[in-house]
Amino acid sequence: MSEKRFSVLAVAAHPVQYMAPVLRRMAKHPLLDLCVAYCSLRGAEAGVDPEFGQEVQWDVPLLDGYEWTHVPNKGPERESFWGMNNPGLKDLIQGRRFDAVLSFVGYVRASFWIARSAAKESRSAFLFGTDAITLEPRDEHSWKKWVKKFVWPYVFGLADQVIVPSSAARDLLKSLGIPDEGITLTPYSVDNDWWMGQAEKIDRNAEREKLGLKTHERAILFCAKLQPWKRPADLLQAFAKARIENTKLFFAGEGPQRADLEADAIRMGVADRVRFLGFVNQSALPALYKVVDLMVLPSAYEPFAVVVNEAMCCGCPVMASDQVGAARDLILPIAPDFVFPAKNVRVLAEKLTGVFADGERLERQRVKALAHIKTWSPERNIEALIQAIEKGIHRVRGS
Repeated sequence: MSEKRFSVLAVAAHPVQYMAPVLRRMAKHPLLDLCVAYCSLRGAEAGVDPEFGQEVQWDVPLLDGYEWTHVPNKGPERESFWGMNNPGLKDLIQGRRFDAVLSFVGYVRASFWIARSAAKESRSAFLFGTDAITLEPRDEHSWKKWVKKFVWPYVFGLADQVIVPSSAARDLLKSLGIPDEGITLTPYSVDNDWWMGQAEKIDRNAEREKLGLKTHERAILFCAKLQPWKRPADLLQAFAKARIENTKLFFAGEGPQRADLEADAIRMGVADRVRFLGFVNQSALPALYKVVDLMVLPSAYEPFAVVVNEAMCCGCPVMASDQVGAARDLILPIAPDFVFPAKNVRVLAEKLTGVFADGERLERQRVKALAHIKTWSPERNIEALIQAIEKGIHRVRGS
C-alpha cells in the first residue's frame, strides 16, 4: 500500500447513524484527507422519515469529528431521478481537485451523474458500488430485473473501482461481467467498540424487569421498520405457530404495517405475549439487544442489514432469512442453521422451536457471535477502502 496521503470526497445522500463513526475513523487515518458532501441533512435534523411514518432525529452525533459540507439540493427531495439534484457538487469537485470521489449516492439520482462528470473532468478516481445481492427488485416488478441485467454491466463499468459491502454483492457483480480485480470488498461495519462498550455497561436483569420479563421468560426481537419487504408478519405467524412456552416477541420499529400486526396478534391469540415498542433510538438499542435471547430478521429483500452487526456486538444471537445480505458473511460461518428460506413461515417456526428447545445453544451462540463480529470491523472496512482508492487512482492517473 502506498504511503501517499489521498484527498478524498465522499458524496452521501444524508447523514446516517452507522456511517458517522466510520467517517470519524477515516478522518483520523494518516493516509486520508477526507471531506464529506451531504446532499441533504435529513437525520441530523429532525424531520419525518417516510418509512417510519413519524418525525425522526437520531440521538447520537452524526456530524462531529470529520470535515463535511452541505451541498444544497435543487430537487424536490422525492424518490425520483431529479429528487436529488445537487449541482454544487461540480464546483466542489473541480475546485478542490480530489484524488478520489466516493459516491454513496446511487446512479438513479441526478447527483450521482453530476459527481461522476466532475470527477472525470478533474481526473479524480470515481468509486461507487452497490449493496444489492440480487437483481430482484424490492417492489417485485419483474421488468426491473431484466433492465438491471443489461444496464448494470455498463453502469458499474464506469467505476474506476467498484466497492461492495458483502461477499454476496461481490459475487452478483462478478456474475454480470465486472472483473474480480475491479471490485473491492469493504465490509459493512458499525462502530464495534461503541456497541460492545455500551453492552458491557448494561445490567441485563434490570433491563429485563423494565420490559416486564420474568426470570424464566425468554425474548425474541424484531428490529426494523414495519414494512412489507421486512416480512414482520412472517415472524408473528411463526411465533404463533411455534407455541414456545414462556417466550415473548418484541417488535422494535415503526411503519405502515403496525396496525395490521397488532390486529393479527389479537386474532392469533398471542397479543398478551407480543409487544410493540415503536421507534427505538440508537442509544437505547444496546440494552434491547442485551436483554433478548434472539433477534430474527425475516426480510424478503435486505441488501445487508447492519442491525445484525449491532446485535452481534452486544452478544445477541441472530437468525435471518437467506435474502439478508449479512447472513452469508456474519451468520452462516458460525451458525448455518440460523439461516432460513425467506417467506417460509413453516421452516422459521420449526427453527424457533428447535433453538429454544436447547437453552445452552443460545448461550454458546452469544459467544460465537461476539467473537465473529470482531473480524468484521470498521478498521478492516477502511483499510480495504484505501486499497480501492489506490487502485482507482492508478487506473485514472497511472503509477
